[in-house]
Amino acid sequence: MEIIRLNKDRKRALCILAALLVFFMTMLAACGVGIYNDSDQYITMHIHREPLYPLFLWCFRTVLGESYLPVAMAVQGILTAVAITVLSEYLTKRFGLHLWEELLLVLLQLLPHLMTRYVSALHIFLENSVMSEALCIPLFHFYIYFLLRMVFEERIKDRVLSLFLAYLLSMTRGQMMTTILMWALVFVIQLVIRRKYRGIVIALAALIAVFGLRSLTVHVYNYFVTGYFMGNTYGQVNTLTNVIYACDKEDGEVFEEDSLEREFFDRFYAEADALGLNYKYGGNTMRDRAAYLEEHHDILKFQVLEADMSSYFFGLGKVDYYEQSSMSDDMAGRMIRKLLPVCFGQWFYDYVLLCRNGFVRSIAVVHPLINWAALLIYLAAGSLSLYLVCVKKRFEAAFVMGVALLFIAANVCATSITIMCLSRYMIYGFSCFYMAFYLLLREIGKGRL
Repeated sequence: MEIIRLNKDRKRALCILAALLVFFMTMLAACGVGIYNDSDQYITMHIHREPLYPLFLWCFRTVLGESYLPVAMAVQGILTAVAITVLSEYLTKRFGLHLWEELLLVLLQLLPHLMTRYVSALHIFLENSVMSEALCIPLFHFYIYFLLRMVFEERIKDRVLSLFLAYLLSMTRGQMMTTILMWALVFVIQLVIRRKYRGIVIALAALIAVFGLRSLTVHVYNYFVTGYFMGNTYGQVNTLTNVIYACDKEDGEVFEEDSLEREFFDRFYAEADALGLNYKYGGNTMRDRAAYLEEHHDILKFQVLEADMSSYFFGLGKVDYYEQSSMSDDMAGRMIRKLLPVCFGQWFYDYVLLCRNGFVRSIAVVHPLINWAALLIYLAAGSLSLYLVCVKKRFEAAFVMGVALLFIAANVCATSITIMCLSRYMIYGFSCFYMAFYLLLREIGKGRL
């Protein structure tokens, strides 16, 4: 009987996988390959972009020539279909779900793809797009799968694979370095619960080693692509953008009168003020101020900061793009270190506003009424988790929700430091959260039967 049941489970999983493959291939045929503003940077292996997705595209380009993009997009869809099936199947077996419940989990994992296509402003179907999110999404599903197995199954293999997936995620998008920290935190909590305190040293050593490996990999990759042994640039310029936005004119006094930093600040502030790219123009309500910053971040970054620094450093002569990009990033870092302490209050207020929108977009869309609904959903998720743990002494569904909330918090807080929390940056936590929410409701309902 056990063999027959396993065969049925395998057939069910294969049917779901086949249906998902048909869905993603149909969407590729209907929508075609999506090329957007950032796509060329991935194709040309730009210094601003993390290595894994450009290398992913390069492999197909090397084998197939210039007609590689449709095949690469098809592989993205296949990876996503497999990842959705694997995670759904594991949760189904772990929690003893029925077929309709497994199909619900599959639908919850498809919703972000449908939302970005039919609800978001850009109408992007991510798995057909030349964007790093298209590879990051299936990798994230696999990461969650192995992270859950790492806790529930307590196998070293799952621990290693979840950390490896975190490394790959960090090599796909910089914001996903939070998954490495998240892995370490979950591992440490697991060790503390089991009173294996010596293992904490191993967890910290692994954390340091993976961050070191990531940095080395990026430097080596950039050396072979550009000839410069350097990390990715532009992160500091991104961060400086929101710092300049939060400044007053007198904040420039932190720099010496005739220094290059002071010259840049005075120019940045004057141009930003003339274009209304300052917090003073953001409006009076939290909603207006957050929307204003999100709408004007890129304008301030590209038309003011990047334009002025590029013009200056290229003007020095015999400076190529990579040197200019590195000089701009270095200058931005020096300016942040001096400016942030004096404008911290305003910067932190803006940061909280960006985080607020990020938390909403992780599970919904930003709207005055939906914002309150999102808050209530978060409160319900926390309350139900505490109820299961403290009253019912059932931990597994609460742990899945804890993983979802931990990732959402880390992703939102990390992203808001450098840029605004657009929906495509927040998409990763959506399905994980709602799958966990359903499992919470199911566990509580099961206790009342």
